[in-house]
Amino acid sequence: MENKTDFQYPHTFVLLGASGDLAKKKIYPTIWYLYRDNLLPKNTKFIGYARTKQSLEDIKEKSKKYIKVRPGEEKKLEEFWKANDYVTGSYDKRTDYELLNQHISKFEKGPTANRIFYLAVPPTVFEDVTVNIRNACIAIKGYTRVIIEKPFGRDDESSDKLSSHLASLFKEEQIYRIDHYLGKEMVQNLLTLRFANQIFSPSWNRENIASVLISFKEPFGTEGRGGYFDSFGIIRDVMQNHLLQILSLVAMEKPVTLNPNDIRDEKVKVLRHIKPIQLENVLVGQYVGNPNGQGEEKLGYLDDPTVPKGSVTPTYAITVLYIDNSRWQGVPFILRCGKALNERKAEVRVQYKNVPGDIFEGHAKRNELVIRVQPGEALYLKLMSKSPGMKFDLLETELDLTYSVRYKETDVPDAYERLILDVFTGTQMHFVRNDELKEAWRIFTPVLKELEEKHIKPLSYVYGSRGPPEADAKLAECDFKYSGSYKWQKPTPS
Repeated sequence: MENKTDFQYPHTFVLLGASGDLAKKKIYPTIWYLYRDNLLPKNTKFIGYARTKQSLEDIKEKSKKYIKVRPGEEKKLEEFWKANDYVTGSYDKRTDYELLNQHISKFEKGPTANRIFYLAVPPTVFEDVTVNIRNACIAIKGYTRVIIEKPFGRDDESSDKLSSHLASLFKEEQIYRIDHYLGKEMVQNLLTLRFANQIFSPSWNRENIASVLISFKEPFGTEGRGGYFDSFGIIRDVMQNHLLQILSLVAMEKPVTLNPNDIRDEKVKVLRHIKPIQLENVLVGQYVGNPNGQGEEKLGYLDDPTVPKGSVTPTYAITVLYIDNSRWQGVPFILRCGKALNERKAEVRVQYKNVPGDIFEGHAKRNELVIRVQPGEALYLKLMSKSPGMKFDLLETELDLTYSVRYKETDVPDAYERLILDVFTGTQMHFVRNDELKEAWRIFTPVLKELEEKHIKPLSYVYGSRGPPEADAKLAECDFKYSGSYKWQKPTPS
Protein backbone atom coordinates (compact mmCIF):
# COMPACT_ATOMS: atom_id res chain seq x y z
CA MET A 1 0.00 0.00 0.00
CA GLU A 2 1.18 3.51 -0.75
CA ASN A 3 2.82 5.39 2.09
CA LYS A 4 0.43 8.01 3.49
CA THR A 5 3.27 10.59 3.31
CA ASP A 6 2.77 10.38 -0.46
CA PHE A 7 -0.55 12.10 0.16
CA GLN A 8 1.32 15.38 0.82
CA TYR A 9 2.49 15.54 -2.80
CA PRO A 10 0.56 16.75 -5.85
CA HIS A 11 -1.79 14.21 -7.43
CA THR A 12 -3.54 14.72 -10.75
CA PHE A 13 -6.71 12.80 -11.54
CA VAL A 14 -7.33 12.88 -15.30
CA LEU A 15 -10.80 11.83 -16.45
CA LEU A 16 -10.71 10.85 -20.13
CA GLY A 17 -14.21 10.86 -21.60
CA ALA A 18 -15.24 13.76 -19.34
CA SER A 19 -18.15 14.72 -21.60
CA GLY A 20 -19.81 11.29 -21.40
CA ASP A 21 -22.67 9.83 -19.39
CA LEU A 22 -20.51 7.89 -16.93
CA ALA A 23 -18.50 11.03 -16.12
CA LYS A 24 -21.47 13.26 -15.26
CA LYS A 25 -23.57 10.57 -13.53
CA LYS A 26 -20.89 8.74 -11.56
CA ILE A 27 -17.30 10.00 -11.69
CA TYR A 28 -17.77 13.72 -11.02
CA PRO A 29 -20.20 13.05 -8.12
CA THR A 30 -17.77 10.46 -6.72
CA ILE A 31 -14.67 12.68 -6.77
CA TRP A 32 -16.77 15.45 -5.20
CA TYR A 33 -17.80 13.16 -2.28
CA LEU A 34 -14.18 12.08 -1.74
CA TYR A 35 -13.06 15.73 -1.86
CA ARG A 36 -15.91 16.83 0.45
CA ASP A 37 -14.99 14.21 3.06
CA ASN A 38 -11.28 15.16 2.93
CA LEU A 39 -10.28 11.65 1.85
CA LEU A 40 -8.05 12.69 -1.05
CA PRO A 41 -4.56 14.22 -0.93
CA LYS A 42 -4.89 17.99 -0.27
CA ASN A 43 -2.93 18.74 -3.40
CA THR A 44 -5.23 16.98 -5.88
CA LYS A 45 -6.03 18.52 -9.26
CA PHE A 46 -8.86 17.11 -11.43
CA ILE A 47 -8.61 17.45 -15.19
CA GLY A 48 -11.38 16.43 -17.58
CA TYR A 49 -10.35 15.55 -21.14
CA ALA A 50 -12.61 14.79 -24.14
CA ARG A 51 -13.17 15.61 -27.81
CA THR A 52 -16.21 17.80 -27.04
CA LYS A 53 -15.56 21.55 -27.17
CA GLN A 54 -16.99 22.69 -23.84
CA SER A 55 -16.04 24.64 -20.75
CA LEU A 56 -15.80 23.65 -17.09
CA GLU A 57 -19.09 25.56 -16.62
CA ASP A 58 -20.75 23.14 -19.06
CA ILE A 59 -19.49 20.16 -17.03
CA LYS A 60 -20.75 21.73 -13.79
CA GLU A 61 -24.17 22.26 -15.38
CA LYS A 62 -24.39 18.68 -16.75
CA SER A 63 -23.28 17.07 -13.44
CA LYS A 64 -25.43 19.34 -11.25
CA LYS A 65 -28.46 17.07 -10.87
CA TYR A 66 -26.29 14.04 -9.98
CA ILE A 67 -24.19 15.79 -7.31
CA LYS A 68 -25.66 15.77 -3.81
CA VAL A 69 -24.87 18.86 -1.73
CA ARG A 70 -25.93 19.01 1.90
CA PRO A 71 -26.77 22.37 3.52
CA GLY A 72 -23.58 24.23 4.44
CA GLU A 73 -21.42 22.49 1.81
CA GLU A 74 -21.82 25.12 -0.91
CA LYS A 75 -18.45 26.77 -0.19
CA LYS A 76 -16.70 23.40 -0.26
CA LEU A 77 -18.33 22.66 -3.63
CA GLU A 78 -16.97 25.96 -5.01
CA GLU A 79 -13.48 24.93 -3.81
CA PHE A 80 -13.93 21.56 -5.52
CA TRP A 81 -14.76 23.11 -8.88
CA LYS A 82 -11.77 25.49 -8.51
CA ALA A 83 -9.58 22.35 -8.28
CA ASN A 84 -11.05 21.19 -11.63
CA ASP A 85 -10.05 21.95 -15.19
CA TYR A 86 -11.13 20.86 -18.64
CA VAL A 87 -9.00 20.27 -21.75
CA THR A 88 -10.38 19.58 -25.24
CA GLY A 89 -8.38 17.14 -27.34
CA SER A 90 -8.61 14.21 -29.71
CA TYR A 91 -8.10 10.60 -28.58
CA ASP A 92 -5.74 9.62 -31.38
CA LYS A 93 -3.27 12.55 -31.82
CA ARG A 94 -0.10 12.43 -29.79
CA THR A 95 0.35 16.23 -29.97
CA ASP A 96 -2.92 16.72 -28.02
CA TYR A 97 -1.59 14.46 -25.24
CA GLU A 98 1.69 16.40 -25.21
CA LEU A 99 -0.38 19.55 -24.58
CA LEU A 100 -2.30 17.69 -21.85
CA ASN A 101 1.03 16.66 -20.32
CA GLN A 102 2.19 20.30 -20.27
CA HIS A 103 -1.09 21.29 -18.63
CA ILE A 104 -0.67 18.63 -15.89
CA SER A 105 2.99 19.60 -15.34
CA LYS A 106 1.99 23.16 -14.36
CA PHE A 107 0.54 21.83 -11.09
CA GLU A 108 3.36 19.41 -10.24
CA LYS A 109 5.59 21.35 -7.86
CA GLY A 110 8.01 19.53 -5.57
CA PRO A 111 10.05 16.30 -5.70
CA THR A 112 7.10 13.89 -6.19
CA ALA A 113 3.94 14.12 -8.29
CA ASN A 114 1.55 11.27 -9.07
CA ARG A 115 -0.94 10.76 -11.90
CA ILE A 116 -4.14 8.72 -12.17
CA PHE A 117 -5.92 8.32 -15.51
CA TYR A 118 -9.56 7.21 -15.52
CA LEU A 119 -10.59 5.82 -18.93
CA ALA A 120 -14.33 6.47 -19.29
CA VAL A 121 -14.00 6.15 -23.07
CA PRO A 122 -15.66 3.90 -25.69
CA PRO A 123 -13.86 0.59 -26.46
CA THR A 124 -13.23 1.81 -30.04
CA VAL A 125 -10.68 4.45 -28.92
CA PHE A 126 -9.19 2.44 -26.07
CA GLU A 127 -5.95 1.42 -27.84
CA ASP A 128 -5.22 4.96 -29.09
CA VAL A 129 -5.83 6.46 -25.66
CA THR A 130 -3.60 4.02 -23.76
CA VAL A 131 -0.74 4.29 -26.30
CA ASN A 132 -0.84 8.09 -26.12
CA ILE A 133 -0.89 8.12 -22.30
CA ARG A 134 2.15 5.83 -22.34
CA ASN A 135 4.01 7.90 -24.92
CA ALA A 136 3.19 11.41 -23.73
CA CYS A 137 1.66 11.54 -20.24
CA ILE A 138 3.59 9.19 -17.92
CA ALA A 139 4.51 10.78 -14.57
CA ILE A 140 8.22 11.62 -14.37
CA LYS A 141 8.35 12.18 -10.58
CA GLY A 142 5.92 9.60 -9.19
CA TYR A 143 3.50 6.80 -10.04
CA THR A 144 1.13 6.51 -13.00
CA ARG A 145 -2.05 4.44 -12.49
CA VAL A 146 -4.67 3.67 -15.11
CA ILE A 147 -8.31 2.83 -14.27
CA ILE A 148 -10.13 0.82 -16.92
CA GLU A 149 -13.90 0.35 -17.23
CA LYS A 150 -15.51 -2.77 -18.68
CA PRO A 151 -16.07 -4.19 -21.25
CA PHE A 152 -12.70 -5.98 -21.00
CA GLY A 153 -13.21 -7.54 -24.45
CA ARG A 154 -16.24 -9.55 -25.60
CA ASP A 155 -14.71 -13.06 -25.63
CA ASP A 156 -11.44 -14.83 -24.72
CA GLU A 157 -9.69 -13.73 -27.93
CA SER A 158 -10.50 -10.00 -27.76
CA SER A 159 -9.82 -9.99 -24.01
CA ASP A 160 -6.38 -11.61 -24.49
CA LYS A 161 -5.58 -9.06 -27.21
CA LEU A 162 -6.57 -6.20 -24.88
CA SER A 163 -4.55 -7.69 -21.98
CA SER A 164 -1.45 -8.11 -24.19
CA HIS A 165 -1.85 -4.54 -25.44
CA LEU A 166 -2.04 -3.20 -21.85
CA ALA A 167 0.87 -5.41 -20.71
CA SER A 168 3.04 -3.89 -23.47
CA LEU A 169 2.38 -0.39 -22.06
CA PHE A 170 1.99 -0.75 -18.27
CA LYS A 171 2.93 -3.09 -15.43
CA GLU A 172 0.04 -5.13 -13.96
CA GLU A 173 0.28 -3.16 -10.68
CA GLN A 174 -0.38 0.09 -12.61
CA ILE A 175 -3.62 -1.28 -14.09
CA TYR A 176 -6.89 -1.05 -12.14
CA ARG A 177 -9.72 -2.94 -13.92
CA ILE A 178 -12.78 -1.58 -12.19
CA ASP A 179 -15.80 -3.79 -11.49
CA HIS A 180 -18.00 -1.54 -9.37
CA TYR A 181 -19.71 -4.57 -7.79
CA LEU A 182 -16.47 -5.28 -5.93
CA GLY A 183 -16.86 -1.90 -4.22
CA LYS A 184 -20.32 -2.63 -2.83
CA GLU A 185 -20.57 -2.88 0.97
CA MET A 186 -22.09 -6.37 1.16
CA VAL A 187 -19.76 -7.80 -1.49
CA GLN A 188 -16.80 -6.50 0.53
CA ASN A 189 -18.41 -7.98 3.65
CA LEU A 190 -18.44 -11.51 2.17
CA LEU A 191 -14.82 -12.05 3.18
CA THR A 192 -15.54 -11.10 6.81
CA LEU A 193 -18.75 -13.13 7.01
CA ARG A 194 -17.04 -16.22 5.73
CA PHE A 195 -13.72 -16.12 7.50
CA ALA A 196 -14.39 -14.25 10.77
CA ASN A 197 -17.41 -16.34 11.88
CA GLN A 198 -17.05 -19.93 13.03
CA ILE A 199 -20.83 -20.42 12.82
CA PHE A 200 -20.79 -20.53 8.98
CA SER A 201 -17.45 -22.22 8.47
CA PRO A 202 -18.37 -25.89 9.23
CA SER A 203 -21.52 -25.81 7.07
CA TRP A 204 -20.06 -23.99 4.04
CA ASN A 205 -19.76 -27.09 1.87
CA ARG A 206 -21.47 -29.72 -0.29
CA GLU A 207 -22.66 -31.74 2.73
CA ASN A 208 -24.91 -28.91 3.94
CA ILE A 209 -25.62 -26.54 1.04
CA ALA A 210 -28.14 -27.55 -1.65
CA SER A 211 -27.60 -24.63 -4.02
CA VAL A 212 -26.39 -21.04 -4.26
CA LEU A 213 -28.39 -18.47 -6.23
CA ILE A 214 -26.74 -15.15 -7.17
CA SER A 215 -29.32 -12.72 -8.64
CA PHE A 216 -29.28 -9.33 -10.31
CA LYS A 217 -32.64 -7.80 -11.31
CA GLU A 218 -33.48 -4.42 -12.86
CA PRO A 219 -37.03 -3.03 -13.18
CA PHE A 220 -36.24 -1.10 -16.40
CA GLY A 221 -35.39 -2.04 -19.98
CA THR A 222 -32.64 -0.72 -22.25
CA GLU A 223 -34.14 2.82 -22.24
CA GLY A 224 -32.96 3.79 -25.72
CA ARG A 225 -29.48 2.29 -25.25
CA GLY A 226 -30.54 -0.94 -26.96
CA GLY A 227 -28.08 -0.52 -29.84
CA TYR A 228 -25.11 -0.50 -27.46
CA PHE A 229 -26.58 -3.25 -25.27
CA ASP A 230 -27.34 -5.45 -28.30
CA SER A 231 -23.66 -5.91 -29.14
CA PHE A 232 -23.02 -7.34 -25.64
CA GLY A 233 -26.20 -8.81 -24.12
CA ILE A 234 -26.99 -9.47 -20.46
CA ILE A 235 -24.47 -12.34 -20.03
CA ARG A 236 -21.50 -10.14 -20.99
CA ASP A 237 -22.97 -7.04 -19.37
CA VAL A 238 -23.63 -8.46 -15.89
CA MET A 239 -23.01 -12.18 -15.50
CA GLN A 240 -19.49 -12.81 -16.80
CA ASN A 241 -18.12 -10.02 -14.60
CA HIS A 242 -20.26 -8.85 -11.62
CA LEU A 243 -21.95 -12.16 -10.78
CA LEU A 244 -18.90 -14.34 -11.39
CA GLN A 245 -16.85 -12.05 -9.13
CA ILE A 246 -19.44 -12.51 -6.35
CA LEU A 247 -19.41 -16.29 -6.94
CA SER A 248 -15.64 -16.43 -6.51
CA LEU A 249 -15.88 -14.63 -3.14
CA VAL A 250 -18.69 -16.94 -1.97
CA ALA A 251 -16.86 -20.12 -3.01
CA MET A 252 -13.13 -19.40 -2.53
CA GLU A 253 -10.95 -21.02 0.15
CA LYS A 254 -9.51 -18.96 3.02
CA PRO A 255 -6.57 -16.86 1.77
CA VAL A 256 -3.20 -17.08 3.54
CA THR A 257 -3.46 -13.39 4.54
CA LEU A 258 -5.57 -10.37 3.62
CA ASN A 259 -2.90 -9.29 1.15
CA PRO A 260 -4.71 -8.38 -2.14
CA ASN A 261 -2.72 -10.91 -4.14
CA ASP A 262 -3.39 -13.73 -1.66
CA ILE A 263 -7.13 -13.01 -1.96
CA ARG A 264 -7.00 -12.84 -5.75
CA ASP A 265 -4.97 -16.06 -5.88
CA GLU A 266 -7.82 -17.91 -4.14
CA LYS A 267 -10.42 -16.37 -6.45
CA VAL A 268 -8.47 -17.56 -9.49
CA LYS A 269 -8.08 -21.06 -7.98
CA VAL A 270 -11.83 -21.48 -7.57
CA LEU A 271 -12.49 -20.26 -11.13
CA ARG A 272 -9.99 -22.80 -12.44
CA HIS A 273 -12.17 -25.58 -10.98
CA ILE A 274 -15.13 -24.50 -13.17
CA LYS A 275 -15.50 -26.16 -16.57
CA PRO A 276 -16.74 -24.09 -19.54
CA ILE A 277 -20.55 -23.74 -19.39
CA GLN A 278 -22.68 -26.23 -21.35
CA LEU A 279 -25.61 -24.96 -23.41
CA GLU A 280 -28.08 -27.21 -21.52
CA ASN A 281 -27.16 -25.29 -18.35
CA VAL A 282 -28.30 -21.97 -19.81
CA LEU A 283 -31.77 -20.42 -20.18
CA VAL A 284 -32.12 -17.08 -22.01
CA GLY A 285 -35.04 -14.66 -22.24
CA GLN A 286 -35.97 -11.39 -23.92
CA TYR A 287 -38.66 -9.01 -22.68
CA VAL A 288 -41.80 -8.10 -24.62
CA GLY A 289 -44.07 -5.13 -23.94
CA ASN A 290 -46.72 -5.25 -21.24
CA PRO A 291 -50.04 -4.22 -22.85
CA ASN A 292 -51.35 -3.18 -19.40
CA GLY A 293 -48.20 -1.26 -18.48
CA GLN A 294 -47.44 2.47 -18.39
CA GLY A 295 -45.13 4.31 -20.84
CA GLU A 296 -41.85 2.38 -21.29
CA GLU A 297 -43.45 -0.83 -19.98
CA LYS A 298 -45.58 -1.11 -23.12
CA LEU A 299 -42.44 -1.50 -25.23
CA GLY A 300 -40.57 -4.74 -25.73
CA TYR A 301 -36.83 -5.00 -26.39
CA LEU A 302 -37.40 -5.33 -30.16
CA ASP A 303 -39.55 -2.14 -30.14
CA ASP A 304 -36.42 -0.09 -29.36
CA PRO A 305 -35.53 1.54 -32.73
CA THR A 306 -31.79 1.19 -31.97
CA VAL A 307 -32.08 -2.63 -31.68
CA PRO A 308 -31.55 -4.63 -34.93
CA LYS A 309 -34.76 -6.26 -36.23
CA GLY A 310 -35.19 -9.88 -35.11
CA SER A 311 -32.31 -9.63 -32.59
CA VAL A 312 -31.85 -12.74 -30.41
CA THR A 313 -29.73 -10.91 -27.81
CA PRO A 314 -30.84 -12.03 -24.33
CA THR A 315 -32.05 -9.47 -21.77
CA TYR A 316 -32.46 -12.26 -19.17
CA ALA A 317 -30.31 -15.30 -18.43
CA ILE A 318 -29.92 -18.14 -15.96
CA THR A 319 -26.65 -20.04 -16.02
CA VAL A 320 -25.74 -22.99 -13.81
CA LEU A 321 -22.08 -23.56 -12.94
CA TYR A 322 -20.44 -26.39 -11.03
CA ILE A 323 -17.18 -26.11 -9.08
CA ASP A 324 -15.31 -29.41 -9.32
CA ASN A 325 -13.40 -29.37 -6.04
CA SER A 326 -13.76 -31.22 -2.74
CA ARG A 327 -15.77 -28.44 -1.06
CA TRP A 328 -18.36 -27.84 -3.79
CA GLN A 329 -18.54 -30.91 -6.07
CA GLY A 330 -22.16 -31.29 -7.27
CA VAL A 331 -23.52 -28.03 -5.73
CA PRO A 332 -25.21 -25.89 -8.41
CA PHE A 333 -24.18 -22.22 -8.42
CA ILE A 334 -26.99 -20.45 -10.26
CA LEU A 335 -26.33 -17.02 -11.78
CA ARG A 336 -29.51 -15.15 -12.72
CA CYS A 337 -29.83 -11.66 -14.19
CA GLY A 338 -32.34 -9.69 -16.19
CA LYS A 339 -33.74 -6.35 -17.26
CA ALA A 340 -37.39 -5.16 -17.26
CA LEU A 341 -38.27 -7.36 -14.26
CA ASN A 342 -40.59 -6.83 -11.28
CA GLU A 343 -38.03 -5.27 -8.90
CA ARG A 344 -34.53 -3.91 -8.43
CA LYS A 345 -32.44 -6.40 -6.50
CA ALA A 346 -29.00 -7.93 -6.22
CA GLU A 347 -28.46 -10.69 -3.69
CA VAL A 348 -26.77 -13.97 -2.82
CA ARG A 349 -29.07 -16.74 -1.54
CA VAL A 350 -27.31 -19.71 0.05
CA GLN A 351 -29.96 -22.44 0.40
CA TYR A 352 -29.27 -25.25 2.87
CA LYS A 353 -30.42 -28.85 2.39
CA ASN A 354 -33.58 -30.26 3.96
CA VAL A 355 -33.27 -31.28 7.62
CA PRO A 356 -32.56 -35.05 7.69
CA GLY A 357 -34.95 -37.23 9.75
CA ASP A 358 -37.86 -34.81 9.44
CA ILE A 359 -40.26 -35.08 12.43
CA PHE A 360 -42.43 -32.14 11.30
CA GLU A 361 -44.24 -33.96 8.48
CA GLY A 362 -42.73 -31.86 5.71
CA HIS A 363 -43.68 -28.49 7.27
CA ALA A 364 -40.05 -27.44 7.87
CA LYS A 365 -38.81 -25.23 5.02
CA ARG A 366 -35.17 -24.88 4.08
CA ASN A 367 -32.83 -22.47 5.83
CA GLU A 368 -31.42 -19.70 3.66
CA LEU A 369 -28.65 -17.21 4.29
CA VAL A 370 -29.44 -14.12 2.21
CA ILE A 371 -26.88 -11.42 1.53
CA ARG A 372 -28.73 -8.42 0.08
CA VAL A 373 -26.30 -6.30 -1.95
CA GLN A 374 -28.83 -3.69 -3.13
CA PRO A 375 -31.13 -1.90 -2.50
CA GLY A 376 -30.97 -1.62 1.28
CA GLU A 377 -27.94 -3.61 2.40
CA ALA A 378 -28.97 -6.49 4.65
CA LEU A 379 -27.96 -9.90 5.86
CA TYR A 380 -30.64 -12.27 7.08
CA LEU A 381 -30.91 -15.93 7.92
CA LYS A 382 -34.23 -17.62 7.20
CA LEU A 383 -35.09 -20.25 9.79
CA MET A 384 -38.02 -22.16 11.25
CA SER A 385 -39.57 -21.23 14.57
CA LYS A 386 -42.65 -22.26 16.58
CA SER A 387 -45.49 -19.80 16.08
CA PRO A 388 -46.05 -17.68 19.21
CA GLY A 389 -49.03 -18.67 21.37
CA MET A 390 -50.84 -21.89 22.26
CA LYS A 391 -50.59 -23.57 18.87
CA PHE A 392 -47.62 -25.70 17.89
CA ASP A 393 -47.30 -24.51 14.29
CA LEU A 394 -44.11 -23.94 12.35
CA LEU A 395 -43.37 -20.44 11.15
CA GLU A 396 -40.72 -19.08 8.74
CA THR A 397 -38.88 -16.15 10.29
CA GLU A 398 -35.46 -14.53 10.13
CA LEU A 399 -32.45 -13.33 12.10
CA ASP A 400 -32.03 -9.94 10.54
CA LEU A 401 -29.18 -7.47 10.16
CA THR A 402 -30.53 -4.59 8.10
CA TYR A 403 -27.95 -1.83 7.78
CA SER A 404 -30.42 1.08 7.74
CA VAL A 405 -31.77 -0.09 11.12
CA ARG A 406 -28.62 -1.35 12.83
CA TYR A 407 -26.26 1.37 11.57
CA LYS A 408 -28.59 4.37 11.40
CA GLU A 409 -25.86 6.98 11.73
CA THR A 410 -23.55 5.44 9.13
CA ASP A 411 -23.36 6.62 5.56
CA VAL A 412 -22.60 3.60 3.38
CA PRO A 413 -20.28 4.91 0.65
CA ASP A 414 -21.01 4.34 -3.01
CA ALA A 415 -18.99 1.58 -4.70
CA TYR A 416 -17.16 4.07 -6.93
CA GLU A 417 -16.08 6.18 -3.92
CA ARG A 418 -14.44 3.19 -2.30
CA LEU A 419 -12.75 2.00 -5.48
CA ILE A 420 -11.40 5.38 -6.62
CA LEU A 421 -9.99 5.94 -3.12
CA ASP A 422 -8.37 2.48 -3.37
CA VAL A 423 -6.54 3.65 -6.51
CA PHE A 424 -5.14 6.67 -4.64
CA THR A 425 -3.93 4.43 -1.80
CA GLY A 426 -2.63 1.74 -4.16
CA THR A 427 -4.92 -1.05 -2.89
CA GLN A 428 -5.66 -3.62 -5.59
CA MET A 429 -7.78 -6.03 -3.52
CA HIS A 430 -11.08 -5.03 -5.14
CA PHE A 431 -9.87 -4.88 -8.73
CA VAL A 432 -9.80 -7.63 -11.33
CA ARG A 433 -6.42 -9.18 -12.04
CA ASN A 434 -5.41 -10.29 -15.54
CA ASP A 435 -5.53 -14.04 -14.75
CA GLU A 436 -9.02 -13.71 -13.17
CA LEU A 437 -10.25 -12.13 -16.38
CA LYS A 438 -8.69 -14.88 -18.48
CA GLU A 439 -10.45 -17.60 -16.43
CA ALA A 440 -13.80 -15.78 -16.59
CA TRP A 441 -13.66 -15.67 -20.41
CA ARG A 442 -12.53 -19.31 -20.60
CA ILE A 443 -15.71 -20.29 -18.70
CA PHE A 444 -18.13 -18.15 -20.74
CA THR A 445 -16.75 -17.80 -24.29
CA PRO A 446 -17.78 -21.25 -25.70
CA VAL A 447 -21.45 -20.91 -24.67
CA LEU A 448 -21.65 -17.28 -25.85
CA LYS A 449 -20.34 -18.37 -29.27
CA GLU A 450 -22.81 -21.27 -29.38
CA LEU A 451 -25.78 -19.01 -28.54
CA GLU A 452 -24.77 -16.62 -31.32
CA GLU A 453 -23.79 -19.19 -33.97
CA LYS A 454 -26.92 -21.30 -33.45
CA HIS A 455 -29.03 -18.11 -33.37
CA ILE A 456 -30.88 -19.42 -30.30
CA LYS A 457 -34.15 -17.58 -29.81
CA PRO A 458 -34.69 -16.36 -26.23
CA LEU A 459 -37.90 -17.18 -24.32
CA SER A 460 -40.33 -14.25 -24.06
CA TYR A 461 -41.29 -12.65 -20.77
CA VAL A 462 -43.51 -9.65 -20.07
CA TYR A 463 -41.98 -6.33 -18.95
CA GLY A 464 -42.44 -6.13 -15.15
CA SER A 465 -42.78 -9.90 -14.56
CA ARG A 466 -40.44 -12.24 -12.62
CA GLY A 467 -38.90 -13.41 -15.91
CA PRO A 468 -39.73 -16.28 -18.29
CA PRO A 469 -42.21 -18.73 -16.67
CA GLU A 470 -39.78 -21.58 -17.57
CA ALA A 471 -37.17 -20.09 -15.19
CA ASP A 472 -38.74 -21.58 -12.04
CA ALA A 473 -38.53 -25.08 -13.53
CA LYS A 474 -34.84 -24.48 -14.29
CA LEU A 475 -34.22 -23.46 -10.65
CA ALA A 476 -36.10 -26.53 -9.39
CA GLU A 477 -33.88 -28.77 -11.57
CA CYS A 478 -30.91 -27.27 -9.73
CA ASP A 479 -32.25 -28.17 -6.27
CA PHE A 480 -33.32 -24.62 -5.51
CA LYS A 481 -36.72 -24.71 -3.81
CA TYR A 482 -38.84 -21.60 -4.21
CA SER A 483 -41.93 -21.97 -2.03
CA GLY A 484 -43.21 -18.40 -2.41
CA SER A 485 -44.60 -18.67 1.13
CA TYR A 486 -42.17 -16.21 2.70
CA LYS A 487 -41.55 -12.54 2.03
CA TRP A 488 -38.77 -10.66 3.80
CA GLN A 489 -40.12 -7.41 5.21
CA LYS A 490 -37.59 -4.63 5.13
CA PRO A 491 -37.72 -3.23 8.68
CA THR A 492 -38.57 0.45 9.00
CA PRO A 493 -36.09 2.41 11.13
CA SER A 494 -37.72 3.34 14.43
